[in-house]
Amino acid sequence: MYETIKPYCNGRVLEVGSGIGNISSFFVQDNFDITLSDIDDHYIQKLNNRFAPAGNVRDIIFLDLQQPDFQNSYATIMGSFDTVFLLNVLEHLDNDSQALHNCKKLLKTGGTLVVLVPAYSWLYSKLDKGLRHCRRYTLGMLQNLFNKQQLTVRKRFYFNALGIVAWSYAKIFRLSAVPGGEMGIYNKLVPLAKAIDRLFVAKIGLSAIIIGEK
Repeated sequence: MYETIKPYCNGRVLEVGSGIGNISSFFVQDNFDITLSDIDDHYIQKLNNRFAPAGNVRDIIFLDLQQPDFQNSYATIMGSFDTVFLLNVLEHLDNDSQALHNCKKLLKTGGTLVVLVPAYSWLYSKLDKGLRHCRRYTLGMLQNLFNKQQLTVRKRFYFNALGIVAWSYAKIFRLSAVPGGEMGIYNKLVPLAKAIDRLFVAKIGLSAIIIGEK
């Protein structure tokens, strides 16, 4: 996932929904000028414990894209970022259009917004519900959301075709969580997953990715 979005990230970067920092760690290791954020105070504390000493982590902040008074609440960082990215975040939010509108406010003119979300409504399952996903997306849905916010779409594609098989398995057997054993097996298949994505030229995938410009 990191290798896929890295080419579209530059300058001053904001990660929305950093969680415990699994993806953040790669940006930190590669010396990006990055600000980390989350809506969960517990995660923010973990991020501080893990990354505060890193010189290239500019800040670790509480950030709520659904804050009613977003413009005033985050006035100090309006128009501050060259890149904002959200990985598996947008599907958790009731008002995804408003969330993207607020992301746009955080970008400099010419800045880049990178969004990755779960793909295809027909894959929605008990596992999605357990993860508190409000929806799954198609590239067309993402395109419409970006168009509504007058974000110029530079690229859009699907990601992780092999993951469709794993998610279908979870749906068929009505799993509410991914068992550790199955996840371990899938992690070993990452090289195969990359090869399959190249074979399908990113035309299908468990996730959808869109890159837009303000």
